[in-house]
Amino acid sequence: MTARGKSALEDYFDHAPHLENSLKQANKLDLLRTLAGTDMAPGTVAYVRQDRPLGLGHAVWCARRFIGNEPFAVILPDDVIAADKPCLQQMVEAQADTGGSMVAVMEVRPDQISSYGVIDIQEDHHKIVRAKDLVEKPRSNPPSNLAVVGRYILTPAVLARLDGAKTGAGGEVQLTDAIAAEARATGDVFGLRFDGVRYDCGSKAGALQAAVAFGLASDELHDEFAAFLHQIVGFKRAAE
Repeated sequence: MTARGKSALEDYFDHAPHLENSLKQANKLDLLRTLAGTDMAPGTVAYVRQDRPLGLGHAVWCARRFIGNEPFAVILPDDVIAADKPCLQQMVEAQADTGGSMVAVMEVRPDQISSYGVIDIQEDHHKIVRAKDLVEKPRSNPPSNLAVVGRYILTPAVLARLDGAKTGAGGEVQLTDAIAAEARATGDVFGLRFDGVRYDCGSKAGALQAAVAFGLASDELHDEFAAFLHQIVGFKRAAE
């Protein structure tokens, strides 16, 4: 999903002939091989443009002709999840047993709950919960501390509920409202407490936390980066 002014997202997955030629001329073959490993076959990626900034629900609705009558995944790129088994793979495996729609969930602190869609739990089976409702960004009396983060597997029934949907919180068409309507009507909405660590890269602090975590997890970068962090911490302690 893209919009006006966001062509950089499309260009990111395209070939970069000028860069490839520059690397060849500089004989930087290792970097050229790394770049080649990111190539995607023609037709692998399709784009839909959201013509108005009306929220996530509207963005998903704009893709309805691509989705058709099949279950589909929604991935929000500002939610970065580090896990041994990718979060979406965990969800696909769990949804194969539960059927219906599934959202990734995590427990959050009370002071953070108003920033999320929150599950009203009908049944709690530890890893998997069945939702009887969802509340978008509750300001008071949240139904639980189980918040939805940016991974979804949704059925066409949820997509149908976005047809003619009214705007909700923030004046936007809320995807959470459509999922909540499906939960209330059918009970076929589930939450998965995924294994992994989620970083909110929509915030400055979250983006920095993710960069540090992934830097330390890199075999190539770990030693040099860890030494740098140790030095920075040492300087801070000395200044105190």
